[in-house]
Amino acid sequence: MFSGSRELSPLPSSPSSSRDSSSSSSSSSSSSSSSLRRSPRALQRHGSLLAQYSALLESYTEGEMRQLLSALVERYRQAVNSGGHELPLFPRAGGRRKRARARHKPCELRELEVSVSELGLGYESDETVLFRYCSGTCEAAVRSYDLSLKSMRSRRKIRKEKIRARPCCRPLAYDDDVSFLDAYNRYYTVNELSAKECGCV
Repeated sequence: MFSGSRELSPLPSSPSSSRDSSSSSSSSSSSSSSSLRRSPRALQRHGSLLAQYSALLESYTEGEMRQLLSALVERYRQAVNSGGHELPLFPRAGGRRKRARARHKPCELRELEVSVSELGLGYESDETVLFRYCSGTCEAAVRSYDLSLKSMRSRRKIRKEKIRARPCCRPLAYDDDVSFLDAYNRYYTVNELSAKECGCV
């Protein structure tokens, strides 16, 4: 994959030839040869790292390199297709801030158009209804009760009871009743289906 050929600087003259020359030329040639052989430490470290990486990559066969690249590409494709459940190889800047803002949205009323069958109440119908629900965080609504309850749980004063030590975004009031026909032309009315007002409870 990588060519191992490198251009080498010419070797310094042999000791016999330097002995035949005069002392002045010998000192100048030794100083010039030492300057040729000595390189800055930063360049030595850089060359050492390059040599290590080059040796590592050269140890792989062409088939192994193809498998490595295909595995990386497949992992990136799965991360993108899964909706970001796994971190992509090159995450976008500011993605963490967007996720933090999404987690700290206040409790509010939202709506979604769904079929009656998708409500999960056991009815078979293709009719669609407007389902309103509550979503968001309630960190601003934490009271002394919640803090004390959390402390009692951490001290194991309260063990067996199923309790929630922080407020939850829930409906405070419900919308009007919803009526529909099922797949067998039977008429039904469902009450307290959609939220009308949301709050931290």
